[in-house]
Amino acid sequence: MDTNLVSDVCLAILDYLKAHPQACDTAEGIHNWWIKWPGLPESLVLTQHALSLLESEGQLQRRKIGTSELWSIAKRA
Repeated sequence: MDTNLVSDVCLAILDYLKAHPQACDTAEGIHNWWIKWPGLPESLVLTQHALSLLESEGQLQRRKIGTSELWSIAKRA
């Protein structure tokens, strides 16, 4: 996977959360609405990879609500 593209997606997600700190959405919603793709959107797999990376870094958290996973900024202790 293109690490530069993953980094760009991570930055887009973090920029969106800076502007909207209370935002919470599914991977699909983030992929379609939070990221401004230059042309056709990339694969959803790229966004899912970026979300997992940001979660492993402690920047995002994921919550299960029913059958959905919602992503938001990590709550600091």
